[in-house]
Amino acid sequence: MNPLSGRPRAVALCRCGGVVSQTMPSVDLTELQGAVEWVSDSVADSEAFVCRQTGRIYWVSDDGSLEPEERPADVDDPEKYAPVPDKYELDIGVRLVIDFTETHLPDLYDKVRSIFRRKGAYRRFKAILVEHDLLERWYDFSEEQSQAVLEEWCVSEGFFAEPRDRSTA
Repeated sequence: MNPLSGRPRAVALCRCGGVVSQTMPSVDLTELQGAVEWVSDSVADSEAFVCRQTGRIYWVSDDGSLEPEERPADVDDPEKYAPVPDKYELDIGVRLVIDFTETHLPDLYDKVRSIFRRKGAYRRFKAILVEHDLLERWYDFSEEQSQAVLEEWCVSEGFFAEPRDRSTA
């Protein structure tokens, strides 16, 4: 901790090898994961932004499906707020499926690639995982890899990714 600001001082920030030696704001990794999912899956025009000074995440929805939060007037200023990317911008959708398949189901690689050319791909992929008793391993892999990608994003945006202690959540 920096005794003057109270912010964490990161040295080796994540598994991605990102090394930061400056004081930076903390971002709750669990909340960031939720924001990425919300931005990615929302049918409404929904966005989320991380304040570069505090690490606070602002959730913004134009359809009124969320209680309106105090939206900072300058939230569109990239110097002050980092827009939370969706999972497609982070490339954590199909890429994870392919990576998992290469490692755990190499004989089904071509089949898995082909099912992702049509609708309902994730449903069919999960059926394959159940058939091969790999569903839990997939969830663990997906969570771990998604977290690593978000840690990399935090480093690139100048944030410290703070994992939440699940025992107190």
